[in-house]
Amino acid sequence: MAQASPGTPRVLRAMNDRAALDLLLAHGPLSRSRIGKLTGLSKPTASQLLARLEAAGLVVGTGTSEGRPGPNAQLYAVNPGAAHVAGLDVTTLGIRAAVADITGRTVGTYEVPTPGRRTAGSTPELVVRAVDGAAKAAGVLRGDLHRIVIGTPGAFDPSTGRLRYASHLPGWHSPTLLDELAAALPMPLAYDNDVNLAAVAEQRLGAAGDSDDFLLLWNEEGMGAALVIGGKLHRGWTGGAGEVGFLPVPGTALVRNAARTGSGGYQELAGANAALRLARELGLPYDHSAPMHEAAAELLRRALAATDPEGAGREPAAAPSSAEEAAADSEAYAELLQRFATGLATGLASLVAMLDPELIVLSGGVLNAGGERLRELVRAELSELAVPRPRLVLGTVTEHPVLSGALESALAATRDEVFDTSR
Repeated sequence: MAQASPGTPRVLRAMNDRAALDLLLAHGPLSRSRIGKLTGLSKPTASQLLARLEAAGLVVGTGTSEGRPGPNAQLYAVNPGAAHVAGLDVTTLGIRAAVADITGRTVGTYEVPTPGRRTAGSTPELVVRAVDGAAKAAGVLRGDLHRIVIGTPGAFDPSTGRLRYASHLPGWHSPTLLDELAAALPMPLAYDNDVNLAAVAEQRLGAAGDSDDFLLLWNEEGMGAALVIGGKLHRGWTGGAGEVGFLPVPGTALVRNAARTGSGGYQELAGANAALRLARELGLPYDHSAPMHEAAAELLRRALAATDPEGAGREPAAAPSSAEEAAADSEAYAELLQRFATGLATGLASLVAMLDPELIVLSGGVLNAGGERLRELVRAELSELAVPRPRLVLGTVTEHPVLSGALESALAATRDEVFDTSR
């Protein structure tokens, strides 16, 4: 089939179609006249456009406008059933999957726990189980999914297909894993680093929506960063851009053979384990039985409660028996927050000196738990350690940000395909 040339009626129609579909995604149901005004198209052209999109199954009528002078106008919206995508967030504790329709609405979720890989089944089997569970919850079949994006710690090296920088993730290091997953899931599959996907979520849904150049610092089970330049993720030659947990920093021992140890200077200085180490040094309690990042997050929430005059909306874990003990606890928690902020700012100073980002987004459960108090302490420290002055904000996509980013990534590629009416 001959390709349409730029400027031909077919291409211009496709451009108008895409503009209308994007408007419907952004604004919700619109009338023909409103679409015409927003796109600059005449009423006859807008009518032809909507008829074409309706015949293609991309838009549907959703009722009529009410409450305005004159006859009610037919309203149109993007057809949610035009396509479905899936996103997966893979951690050491499980695989969380979700399915979204083409409008971006999540219509099904499912989780397969894998604590210590005691769950029966190979990695491809577990992935398929998660996908099928989310598809069933969404009321669709696996074969109805147009694309799946899988987020994991580390990154798959494009030259070898092997997962790197994530030795702590069991079951994901087989040299044939990607081939096995492709055979089990015969639809377009994409893989990305979990922190990169958290940055996609903040870029499309959250705090970085107005920034084409930003750095996202992630602190949860591990530390990582994502770099967006000119609106696009920078992944690096082997996919390892942003593995800042391995970054050598002042104040920690130099870690050699970092890939073998699975850690590095910045992780030791400012990761979840660092918050717990500070608690031990200061004699502060924490939950030794909880996963490290969850214990660190709860510790920081208690620190806010103990140091905030308003109590940060929470009570300390145990009420001190005297005013003197309360004051001592408050001082200890304040020191913990300050020292933890200094560690975070130390690594960020190196990143800022090299990258000079417009914006830094603090994300992940540990940093979110520290809230605005921790953010302000990091900002103050960074202002003394680095020459550039990037804006420093907390991430706003706090509920399953990796999964949200996986869905947004899958939706962007799928919309480019499904909404292209020139094909």
